[in-house]
Amino acid sequence: MKSISTYQNKKVLVVGLAKSGVAASLLLHRLGAFVTVNDWKPLSENKDAQTLLDEGIKVVCGSHPVELLDEGFEFIVKNPGIPYTNDLIKGAIEIGLPVITEVELAYQINESKMIGITGTNGKTTTTTLVHHMINADKQTVYMAGNIGTVACEVAQHVTEDETMVVELSSFQLMGIDQFNPTIAIITNIYEAHLDYHSSRNEYVEAKVAITRNQTPDDFLIVNTDQPELMDRVNFSKATIIPFSTTQILENGLYIKDDAIYFNQERVIQVEEIVLPGAHNLENILAAVGASKLSGVSNEAIYSVLTTFSGVRHRTQFVREWQGRKFYNDSKATNLLATKSALDAFHTPTILLCGGLDRGHEFDELGPYLSNVKAMVVFGQTAQKMIELGQKAGIKTIKRVEGVEQSVSVAAELSDEGDIILLSPACASWDQHPTFEVRGDIFIEQVNKL
Repeated sequence: MKSISTYQNKKVLVVGLAKSGVAASLLLHRLGAFVTVNDWKPLSENKDAQTLLDEGIKVVCGSHPVELLDEGFEFIVKNPGIPYTNDLIKGAIEIGLPVITEVELAYQINESKMIGITGTNGKTTTTTLVHHMINADKQTVYMAGNIGTVACEVAQHVTEDETMVVELSSFQLMGIDQFNPTIAIITNIYEAHLDYHSSRNEYVEAKVAITRNQTPDDFLIVNTDQPELMDRVNFSKATIIPFSTTQILENGLYIKDDAIYFNQERVIQVEEIVLPGAHNLENILAAVGASKLSGVSNEAIYSVLTTFSGVRHRTQFVREWQGRKFYNDSKATNLLATKSALDAFHTPTILLCGGLDRGHEFDELGPYLSNVKAMVVFGQTAQKMIELGQKAGIKTIKRVEGVEQSVSVAAELSDEGDIILLSPACASWDQHPTFEVRGDIFIEQVNKL
């Protein structure tokens, strides 16, 4: 870990706890800052705050009082989940206080090579693939960010001859200043999180911020099949490494003669890849690029791609039961992810879907339901899903209380050879704290059959 004096004897306010807030608070305390933590949950119900209090860190719990800004803080570290519309955060910005997220702290102390990965979809799969490939090459690599351990916690331990692979959300990237990964990946850009961002433009700007501080010595791996994305990164000073599933490129990553190529070097035949779904080819191309730039051998890449069958909660094969195959795609919290999941299967499918109602319509899913023979719906969007299924001509649609009940109902509706797919197209927050919890309940119920 780099020795920095940026926060020595400085008053720093950490707003919002959970894993990232706790890790940031402890790191700042270690760096010599006078830390105050503010969290909405009352102290009596707040184990994280109680732990920090035991460490000698000041805590203010129960609300986000704007009056805290009168205490003369010099920096604010914001939990990514807290929106910029929060009155305390708005007030801080108005008076010119720097507001950062913990990934910025991670970068400031990091000594290792950092690979940063963002995009609307595919971040987790790409991050996991890169981690596995570098590890298979017997290099020391750590996975952090939205997947694995909090980035500023990992950054305290990695050394200059190691690699840190970080999955990054738009929420995190809105709060960076110096942050600069050696290799950056943007998997794709679609409309998402508009309940958090003020506009699509703000969302896209947050994503492309990953390359804001890159230099010609750094690399940006980017999806050239998206003209909008290519236009939005034209300011980048990084060396651009394009990838495409539809074009044969002079340089970069592409598919030719049913094989993946990197800079005109054949890496692996597509048919040898285990991970299902055409959408995953984008993730694989990006991961191969980051790995090749990290000196990983084709043998190591081959060993991963011929064995890796998916990330937990992302089109994850769970079990075959009486000739039915169950897949957990709980991480599909938006339309695009569910489209991709449905597009990956070409046999009769029973779709389990529904969740938080963000005001979206689901008509775009209609053309992807051609193989869906039945739907099991739940959550706030259940009625919208019923209407979607009816428009698509699906005759069997069952409404249940939640994902727990959906498994046995789907099993009853299914026949041998069917796919039973949990791909909600919605966030989980109407019934579950995270998509992981929702997916784990699904897995548990499948294994009980």
